[in-house]
Formats: sequence, structure tokens, C-alpha cells
Amino acid sequence: MADSLLVDREGPIAWLTFNRPERLNAISMEMLDQLAGALSDLEDSDTRVVVLRGAGRAFSAGHDLKPDGQELGVAVSPVADRNRQAAYIDRFTRIWRHPQPVIAAVHGYCLAGASQLVCFCDITVVAEDAVVAASPFLPTGGGFISPLWSYRVGQQRAKEMSFMPGRRIDGRTAAEWGFANVAVPAAELEDHVRAMALSIARVPANVLQMKKLAINRVLELQGFLTVAGMGAETDAFVHGTAEVGDIHELVRKVGLKEAIRRYNNAAPGTSDYLFD
Repeated sequence: MADSLLVDREGPIAWLTFNRPERLNAISMEMLDQLAGALSDLEDSDTRVVVLRGAGRAFSAGHDLKPDGQELGVAVSPVADRNRQAAYIDRFTRIWRHPQPVIAAVHGYCLAGASQLVCFCDITVVAEDAVVAASPFLPTGGGFISPLWSYRVGQQRAKEMSFMPGRRIDGRTAAEWGFANVAVPAAELEDHVRAMALSIARVPANVLQMKKLAINRVLELQGFLTVAGMGAETDAFVHGTAEVGDIHELVRKVGLKEAIRRYNNAAPGTSDYLFD
């Protein structure tokens, strides 16, 4: 089985590449475990900056919504569901607490859970034509991802992205709103990130670590990590509702693409999408 994460060293830069291109780098626990392991290995190395990126056409399409997977609530109790999602937060927090700055280099799709992961990175550079979304294309959860967006784009924009399933913005808008530091042409993304990382790498490692710790503490005092943990609980609660259960069953029955098509074609305020 191919590694879900590739590690390449380039001087003071470590490039960590999500490597499930056939699934648009959909997030799996295996991938996150490999990410956590790679970050652990890099802690005591001479790496100064870590870059997260995706292989193929996307940074990541979010959590892997396989029809038989746990993301659709197959044989999962509410507590087990909460624990599963808390495990995601634990892995994302590994990025937050990593002593070296972590840059997200976003191209293609950055959807739902992938955008959540990005919120734990220190700097985000996005391709101008990237497609960024906070919520899945179906209303299958609540309060897990979008609250973290509010720390970057403000509450009103976070609500816009949350209340409209599949609401998408491009990379330029992501930068204008503050979700990303800067948007650059897709062809220039890697070079721009490399130049930024090399500039950061001039700072001594101990100084970088304390700078990151000091700035992170501001958001922690504002409740960032508490909000992240609470999201696992609210999302598990929503997963247990009858309405979301019906959507999960629809995806298992007809597949994700067909379920999305039916949802988008249904009359607003109805559940017509549940029926042929």
C-alpha cells in the first residue's frame, strides 16, 4: 500500500505531501497518523519550516465520505462518533503545537475537513483558482468546521459558509477574507511558498518556536482549542438526528454524487431529494 503522506527534505524545508490523488487526497485517519508521525520525526531535525501540500489535482477534498465509511455513521454510537472526531482534532492540534512553522500550500480543492485542517496551520498560501469550502455539499453535520473559520474570516462570513452547504469561494476571495495570507497564480504557488519558507528559515529555530507559541497563545486565550474540541460534540449530536440519518442513508443507497445532484435539484425547504 502506498504511503498516504510523502516526506521530502529540501534544505531547511520539509515538504509533506498528502498522497491519495485518486481520492483527491480525502482525509483518512491513516493519513493523519502518518502526518503526526512525520511531524514528530521532524521536531528534533534541522528543519526550520514545514509545508503541507497535496498531490494531484487537490490539496484535499475533505473527509473521505465513502458510502460504507464511518463518516456516514455506519455502526457508530454517538459517543464513538464524538471520540472519532475528537481524534481528528487531536491530529490537527499536532500541527498547531509543532515547534516549527507550518505553511499550507493550497491548490485545487480545499473542502470541508481540509479547510478545518488549514485553520491549524500557521500560514496559508492559496492558488488564485483554488476552490475553498467550509461545509460539505450535503447538510450532514454542524458546528465542527465553521466555528474555526470565524477566527479567520469573522462570524458573519463563517455563518455564510456554514449555512449554505457546498458554498464555495476561490483563492482570491479566501485571501481577501483572511482565510489565507495571500493568493498567487497556481503556476507560482510552489515557488512562492519556497521563497517564503526560505525567508522564515533565516530565523533561529528557538526564536521561531517561541514566536509561534506566543502568537498561538493569543488564539488559545480566545478559546480556539476549546471551540475545536466542542465541535466534535455538536457534530456528533447533529449526526444523530433523523434528518441527517436520512441523508446518510441516501448516500449509502445512491452514492455521494447522485445524492448531491438530488439535493441541488430539490425545491428549497423540502426533503424531495430523499425520493426518486
